[in-house]
Amino acid sequence: MAAYGIESDDVAGMLRASLRGLLATHWRADRLKDGASPDAITEIWDKLAQQGIAVLGADPEEGGLREILAVMEELGRAACLAPMWSAVLANLVLPDASSDGAELRKALHAGAARIVFSFGAFDPDPGIGSITLDGETATGSLRFVEAAGSATHLLTPVDEAQLVLVDLRAPGVDRIPTRAMGAWGNWELTLDSVPARLVPAAEISLSDLRSIARLMLLARAHGAARRAFELAVAYAGERQQFGQPIGRFQAIQHKLANCLIDLEGVRLVLHHAAKLRDEGDLDWPYFSDCAMAFAGPALRRVSLETQHTFGAIGYAEEHEAPLHFKRVHLDTVAFGGAAHAKRSLAAHLFDNGGAGMPQYDLGCAGNELRDQVKRWFAQTWADGRKAAFDAKPFAKREFDAEFAADMGSTGWIGLGWPQEFGGQARSPLEQIAFMETMEQNEAPRIGASIQANALMMFGTSEQQKKYLPEILRGEAMHGMGYSEPQAGSDLAALRTSAVRDGDHWVINGQKIWTTTWWGKYMFLAARTDKSAKPHAGISMFIVPMTTPGITIRPATTMYDGTFANIFYDDVRVPLENLVGAENEGWKVLTGALAFERGLVGGGIVLKVAHAFERLRQHVMARHELSEDPVIRDRMATFASEIEIGRQLMMHCADLAAGGVTPPEYGAISKVFSSELMERFGEAALDMLGMRATLSEQMPGAIDNGRFEQNLRHSLMWVISIGTNEIQRSLIAQRALGLPR
Repeated sequence: MAAYGIESDDVAGMLRASLRGLLATHWRADRLKDGASPDAITEIWDKLAQQGIAVLGADPEEGGLREILAVMEELGRAACLAPMWSAVLANLVLPDASSDGAELRKALHAGAARIVFSFGAFDPDPGIGSITLDGETATGSLRFVEAAGSATHLLTPVDEAQLVLVDLRAPGVDRIPTRAMGAWGNWELTLDSVPARLVPAAEISLSDLRSIARLMLLARAHGAARRAFELAVAYAGERQQFGQPIGRFQAIQHKLANCLIDLEGVRLVLHHAAKLRDEGDLDWPYFSDCAMAFAGPALRRVSLETQHTFGAIGYAEEHEAPLHFKRVHLDTVAFGGAAHAKRSLAAHLFDNGGAGMPQYDLGCAGNELRDQVKRWFAQTWADGRKAAFDAKPFAKREFDAEFAADMGSTGWIGLGWPQEFGGQARSPLEQIAFMETMEQNEAPRIGASIQANALMMFGTSEQQKKYLPEILRGEAMHGMGYSEPQAGSDLAALRTSAVRDGDHWVINGQKIWTTTWWGKYMFLAARTDKSAKPHAGISMFIVPMTTPGITIRPATTMYDGTFANIFYDDVRVPLENLVGAENEGWKVLTGALAFERGLVGGGIVLKVAHAFERLRQHVMARHELSEDPVIRDRMATFASEIEIGRQLMMHCADLAAGGVTPPEYGAISKVFSSELMERFGEAALDMLGMRATLSEQMPGAIDNGRFEQNLRHSLMWVISIGTNEIQRSLIAQRALGLPR
């Protein structure tokens, strides 16, 4: 599990490791159990300043928002309330050219000053309080001022351009410790004609300051939730119940797998928002709002499930977990929490003409290919051809031989293949660019990625020369003959047999739920050694579907597609149709599936993203919908969740660029995106109403029934390529190390 959530190749990763060591030596989480000691916070702040932590935010050369969030996560793990986020805001707003500001910054960086920040009247929560400035004195009260007991100064804005600076050691300052969520650390400050001075703020808006502050607190909450989660995983592996570790129970495994999915989503989306801000990307506020809208509810879910895993032991204040539970809830509610972020997202989506989700920067090559594919579609998929295709029933839109041949002429079917097999050896980001454009144009299926990958990995040179060019040209589709009546996702239990007879294999058995039954070939798994252990004794074959002895019984799926029960009765295929070594089909099969799972989550979330934009356009067209607060909230929630799916997709691409996508990470992406597709499908019907339930070719059907059909289709993605329950077990056992 250590590989998840820890950078290993950047400045933030090194900073994280250094800070974790410092906190382990100089800070104990239990120091806050009976109240926040101002002396303890003063002491640790001095140590952090000596390490150079206090300068973050003052100069981009010293570290950007990514490094700041790494520090906040480590403080969260250690349950340390050092006034870091306030120091960062002070560094951002105090002008270094001002003599007063410069001196205070120097003292802050040296650890001699401890500044606390409050947004006061500019906090989304009106209950925070405010300060009134009368000449050179300040009067008022501010609640929830973190670490104020040890602070030397207070900064709070009075307008977009000016801040009030108050020396908290002056007469007239009253500090009252406040217990919130059963934890100490916040204070109420009361000022009675306290000397104060105006400080002109640096060139940063209050809106940006609030966004940065929210991200910092969410990063700290993420660190706290991650630490409690790791403790829970360790506990699940050790705690014995009914004679075995509770981590062996499927309910616990799936609970913790869900937590890891949420934590990984939070980690990635926070890092992405910070990266864009560091790079000056103008879209960073949108992604920041997405991070806040998702992270708050997700971290609280993790926090609750962590406590459930601990059971009664987690009730005890002597345990570390309650401390993190409290921190997660305090930090995710602050500054308006997820609700404020979702209102901002809804404004982006619907107000002033509305705007869609920002397009990802896929690098020079990826962006160029995306534009190239768009031009190809404009030239090839226009002039009524797309309209004629859309007029067909869905079952006829799964595959189009003419389109596949046209696409085959571009070479893009082999976009990611190695050049030695006729491919273009394009990067994972370029493959995403292609997938995205295909989805936006609602293009039919092409290629046979699983089978092609298996042939490139395990096929003989003769097989590669025979089958790969057909796939590359768009001439041949391959089905997958895996599932059986008594096996389903348990592929090790398959019973279809293949017996060697002279220069042929003789295959007998039944395969079910085969979707590409109409393809030229079947990539079929069969047992070649009945005496071997379940995962052994399996071999993989390419079976031409015109071979005598094959009986196909098609059936209509609930999503208007087709699959088939296929019977193999004494089907004879040449010996050379064996892919990989005899009895080593499990390696071929799982290798091919691992490749597919690394891509499938990305493909699903791109479908959801396209459907989301179609739904946004329909909502925009109806004023009563675009102004409905419930619909605005739900659409904002989906926008944030799509970002998580896109980030998981991008991370899988990053891993693939490094050589391999671990199966458990492909599983995380697939589970999240497929269940998002289900939730979105249900919500679209709620928003659009009964007309959205009209199926294709019915008068008045919205988008020719796409929304209701997408919902029916979504179930397939949750179940296929290994059900999500199987995927959760894989995540728990492979990523978390829980026992089988």
